[in-house]
Amino acid sequence: QVQLVESGGGLVQPGGSLRLSCAASGSISSVYTMGWYRQAPGNQRELVASVTSGGSTNYADSVKGRFTISRDNAKNTVYLQMNSLKPEDTAIYYCNANIVQTGSTFRRSYWGQGAQVTVSS
Repeated sequence: QVQLVESGGGLVQPGGSLRLSCAASGSISSVYTMGWYRQAPGNQRELVASVTSGGSTNYADSVKGRFTISRDNAKNTVYLQMNSLKPEDTAIYYCNANIVQTGSTFRRSYWGQGAQVTVSS
């Protein structure tokens, strides 16, 4: 069993900051790419940022220069620091991780439960 548990969402004013965290737990052998996606009402889920186990990062154009993704491999945790937030960043944010469970050779994709981020004055 593998779980991803997110924390850190909330309500913030435009220009403000929030930090999301996502910890993977359970019978884990290896954790590969971890990332954050978001889904606003009426929109498809989209990639926000991702980070490989080696630390290489990728960002959506809409968040470059404002968001920073990082991870702590010892804790199987990924973070998303969000600065200069805009109303259009309002969405449910989901973490994702590609994980090999203990005793398995297959890599599977797991999702967190989602964290609401609302940017409004």
